[in-house]
Amino acid sequence: MKEDLSENWNIGATVLYDRPPSIFRTISLQEKHEWFLKFCQKYSEHFEQNSEEDNSDDSVNTVFTHYFGNEVKLKPNRPGLLFSSTSWTPDEDFSILMEALQVYETTYNITKNLPKLICVITGNGPMKQHYKDKIASRNWQHVKVITPWLDACDYPTMVASADLGVCLHTSSSGLDLPMKVVDMFGAGLPVCAFSFKCLDELVHDGINGYVFKTSNELSKLLVEWFDGFPNNTEMNKIAERMRREVSQFQESRWEGNWNLRAKQFFET
Repeated sequence: MKEDLSENWNIGATVLYDRPPSIFRTISLQEKHEWFLKFCQKYSEHFEQNSEEDNSDDSVNTVFTHYFGNEVKLKPNRPGLLFSSTSWTPDEDFSILMEALQVYETTYNITKNLPKLICVITGNGPMKQHYKDKIASRNWQHVKVITPWLDACDYPTMVASADLGVCLHTSSSGLDLPMKVVDMFGAGLPVCAFSFKCLDELVHDGINGYVFKTSNELSKLLVEWFDGFPNNTEMNKIAERMRREVSQFQESRWEGNWNLRAKQFFET
């Protein structure tokens, strides 16, 4: 945008990148567990009952976490948790994610090496019911899609609890960056983001996330990320490396970035 303003309007500008407020942060496993208890109970129709051999109590355990002794642990047979947010408008082609999830469902049946997948998509908008109907018609057995409207205080917790984020934001100008990715990075979440002109200023492919342009590319990323989950040593190392990269992004927050980059222009 700085280059565009200079080249087309002869305006000199200082760049102020969006940064997440402090409410978007990495959270502890205990905090995730408490959120999962709340979330899984509210949307219990989407979660299978624990098997008898799991010897679980749904009042204190979830499909993702359980108590082992007096300590919360992630379940070794837990589903993967994919997160996205959308305004449900034609600006975001949600069919890309739908087709990628269809490939995931099919691949699950073929390889038997993928976890079941919970896909949480937040937001409201005019096309929400349209896509909910399409999702229901797929009748997926191994992919569950939940479309909640979350309170402002719950949204950052949901983001921080996911295993991977997906951003379908596109830019008609090619000059604006998706705030939802800023929030995901603020919460320590690597992301798969739809590629457009200036996205590489935020998402560095293979470093702090991945970029894609088609549903086929996204489906390959999802299958690779969750292959052998959560016990794929190679992918766990990649995920950890990406989270370390994202942690550097977390060092700069909205207020500090404003004070450093912009405040001086408004002081008298």
